Amino acid sequence: MNVAEAVGEALARLGARTVFGVVGSGNFHVTNAMIANGARFIAARHEGGAATMADAYARVGGGLGVVSVHQGPGLTNAVTGIAEAAKSRTPLVVVAGEVAAAAVRSNFRVDQAAIATAVGAVPERVHSPQTAVADVTRACRTAVAERRTVLLGLPLDIQAAEHPDPARRPGVSGRRAAPVPPLPVPPAAAIARLADVLQAARRPVFIAGRGARLSGAAEPLAELAARCGALTATSAVARGLFAFAADPFDLDVSGGFATPAAADLIAGADLIVGWGCALNMWTTRHGALIAKDATVAQVDVDARALGAHRPVDLGLIGDAAETARAVDAELDARGHAASGYRTPDVAERLAREGRWQDVPYEEHPRGDDGTGHPRIDPRTLSIALDRMLPRERTVAVDSGNFMGYPAMFLDVPDADGLVFTQAFQAVGLGLATAIGAAVARPDRLTVAALGDGGALMAVGELETAVRLGLGLLVIVYDDEAYGAELHHFGPGGHPLDTVVFPPADLAAIGRGFGCDAATVRRPEDLAAVRTWLAGPRDRPMVVDAKITRSRPAWWLEEAFRGH
Repeated sequence: MNVAEAVGEALARLGARTVFGVVGSGNFHVTNAMIANGARFIAARHEGGAATMADAYARVGGGLGVVSVHQGPGLTNAVTGIAEAAKSRTPLVVVAGEVAAAAVRSNFRVDQAAIATAVGAVPERVHSPQTAVADVTRACRTAVAERRTVLLGLPLDIQAAEHPDPARRPGVSGRRAAPVPPLPVPPAAAIARLADVLQAARRPVFIAGRGARLSGAAEPLAELAARCGALTATSAVARGLFAFAADPFDLDVSGGFATPAAADLIAGADLIVGWGCALNMWTTRHGALIAKDATVAQVDVDARALGAHRPVDLGLIGDAAETARAVDAELDARGHAASGYRTPDVAERLAREGRWQDVPYEEHPRGDDGTGHPRIDPRTLSIALDRMLPRERTVAVDSGNFMGYPAMFLDVPDADGLVFTQAFQAVGLGLATAIGAAVARPDRLTVAALGDGGALMAVGELETAVRLGLGLLVIVYDDEAYGAELHHFGPGGHPLDTVVFPPADLAAIGRGFGCDAATVRRPEDLAAVRTWLAGPRDRPMVVDAKITRSRPAWWLEEAFRGH
């Protein structure tokens, strides 16, 4: 057994059940070794797509994300996907070939460790045949235990060397796995202080973020909110966290995507508690959703996150779920229960105005782009789709002016229902995100919501979806432009030729890859989607939705205040 084979076996034993990648000479043998030891390999058409697929796979419960790439250009092609995963704290191992130390003039030589560090990933390396299995184990442990994206470099000369002791493999040595460290809980005094502010609050609001989602805090937070009368909300990335409870006092998403009713109620709070939530400009509308006299508390496992984006009055270092349970127990011991913000008037308002589908709007004129051809309002499109899609769904959203419509008008069943790869705000990740999510959750319909710009950037991955036989619904919000730039710079009178494009028949392109397809200009054109949904759904369907583009998405002006 050589080192490449030993590393592949170790990765498979340590959780590499599904591996995404593009194979070159530098990762050929280690990839085959993972396959030989039971891993499923999914070949992407581009390394950037492979990294994003692995990221999405891990996010929606597929387990450890693993991507395999060639050294040098294979890695650099994957960098944007790696950056998104690293910024999102996805447990992902990037297995990359690496130039041998002696090959100083190799064209493939780049400082791979520096590249990893630059985008927030953790650089690791197989240092020698003797340490190979320990190096792999350390990389996987870091990825899973610390929720980090790890680059594992495999120098070619070490890969080819004989592994000295093939008997010493994970699970064979007989040594016990290291115990999982206990989840951090704030000290009793800190728990009492948070209980004090909750008791004093008349209009508390909880905002749960990625940390709450990762800690499984939905139920303890819902119970605590009910005890102290708090309204619940989430950051965009944690949308659906409270969907399990069908709580009439859930505000859905806080921030730029918030409904007018939710934004008004959050701004009226006298206490805001962020649970595993950064409380950044996106979630607070640059602070406008937090009243000047409101008390702000924040709970996070990472001490560096406390107060990082805005001052807080009370910061607690602790796991969101365990901290919520401890505070609930403290309030129970005090005999505290309050209606707080949970009044009949608030319940009535949220029943009437709590979803974007409930907010009245005036449709954009259908032929407003100057061509005379009808175009569909993206709100009308999204609402019609929401009504026809099965409830059990995964919605994967690309970046762009359009993205608020699928992210907010398409309901999701739980916190895994929205895969929102927006930490790096990179256009073009949505299709690969949907493929990774569909592989992880084949029991659900996966919807890829893309702009035309992002769709054309990643169009090669349609072949991957067809080859895998994925019943993927690809909705392209096609405004024939980079819509964010169009609406950001257009009002200033700037020339827009660089961000506006001639029409493309994306439905025909989809058919060329082997997808079902339809062009949608009117609500009645969605009949083709209804037919596809009826089955057998043995191939993707591409919907080229020609949307209006005369007006920006409602959230865009707020978003560009951060630029």
